Amino acid sequence: MSNIPRWLAIDIGGANLKVADGLGYAASRRFELWRNPQGLSQAMRAMFAEAPQCDRIVASMTGELADCYANRREGVLAILAALEEAADGRHTRVYLTSGQLVTPAVARRQAHLAGASNWHALASYLTGFLQADSGLLLDIGSTTTDILPLVRGTVLPPSTDLQRLRSGQLVYTGVVRTPLCAVLPTVPYRGDELLMPHEFFATMRDVYVILGDLPEDSVDCGTADERPATKAASRARLGRSICADDIEFHHKDAVTIAKYAAQRQAMILVERAQRVVAEMGSRPGCIVVSGQGEFLAKRVVQQLGYPDVPCISVAERLSKPVSLCAPAHALAVLAQLAESAAA
Repeated sequence: MSNIPRWLAIDIGGANLKVADGLGYAASRRFELWRNPQGLSQAMRAMFAEAPQCDRIVASMTGELADCYANRREGVLAILAALEEAADGRHTRVYLTSGQLVTPAVARRQAHLAGASNWHALASYLTGFLQADSGLLLDIGSTTTDILPLVRGTVLPPSTDLQRLRSGQLVYTGVVRTPLCAVLPTVPYRGDELLMPHEFFATMRDVYVILGDLPEDSVDCGTADERPATKAASRARLGRSICADDIEFHHKDAVTIAKYAAQRQAMILVERAQRVVAEMGSRPGCIVVSGQGEFLAKRVVQQLGYPDVPCISVAERLSKPVSLCAPAHALAVLAQLAESAAA
């Protein structure tokens, strides 16, 4: 039996918990932190129990932004406390946006670097995927998109979510949780263009379930109306988004709106990606895509207009579960590499 310590990484988000061991195991679970912050430790402990046995825990987080906390620092401290409780005394490290792995005690003192750290771990890991001196990462998740410049042998500097929003490297749009009305100011309906009601009636998950990009799930009720993520229920939610009942809104109408919304979301991301590339000063030598929205990332890459630039899919290179949990996988690998280098 190997004496090499085994790491398990957890990426603690506001809506999902993701774990990976860097060796192929990866799992994601919906956990709405803002609804149940007191249940975080128990939820993490359950995921640790289901994962391959590990000696050490390493964590990144974005959940500190959840509005159950008064501010981000309070969120970081609460998440660190839950992490230590769930770790049950195991060796635990926290990833900072400075690229360091530190104890929870140090992370408390540097809460501004402990929050919103998963993107930095992913970018640091993916520089090893580059087939050129520079590249571009598009990681599209359930809620947000990271569009990051990659430079071989270079670690990105620390940056806050606000700074990344300003630069275009963070876009608050994803393929599951984003409200439909946040993507579409207007919507087509039988030859008319309607102003989109600004109500939380449907999400982009409904769009991609209708189009077949995301699978149906009759058990998962993490939707706008807390009904299942099936095509029938998604059609009803899309209809409700324009105040229509079934007799006024058929499957064809749902497909029309879904295609329009998908195109609009892709256009938003293309515009942001073009801005990031412009800041790079030259087009990327390769593009890496990952996340639950890899299918959308590939469409964005096509629309960027770099047909001769290779596109690397984390799902194809590793696996779909790893791509879905890419920051956690990256974090586990980085932790193991850091320990090996220090040995």
